[in-house]
Amino acid sequence: MTLEYAGKIIDTDNEGYLLDPELWSEELALLIAEGESLEMNEDRWQIVRMVREHYEYSSCVIELRKVLKALKEQTGAGKATRKHVYQLFPYGYGQQACKIAGMRKPLKLLLDL
Repeated sequence: MTLEYAGKIIDTDNEGYLLDPELWSEELALLIAEGESLEMNEDRWQIVRMVREHYEYSSCVIELRKVLKALKEQTGAGKATRKHVYQLFPYGYGQQACKIAGMRKPLKLLLDL
């Protein structure tokens, strides 16, 4: 599959995950989010940017438990819950947040644990 963005063809897998995370941009994230029927708000951006920052530092996807810990430090305990994350990404952190952040599909979706 492919996405057309800024006059370029971006390769994706059969579920819409980018095959090359280095091609990601915030503008492309908006296109992916639209395909997921999600409007990007500040709470969603906070998590997507966290995923990207961790990827740029470590070349791997951050686990949800680490996202929750970082959310607690940044915003307090109110938003640092699985329930909050699933309200933002109803089909799951691994399935939607990571896809919007331009990650390849996780081999195992233990990210949601």
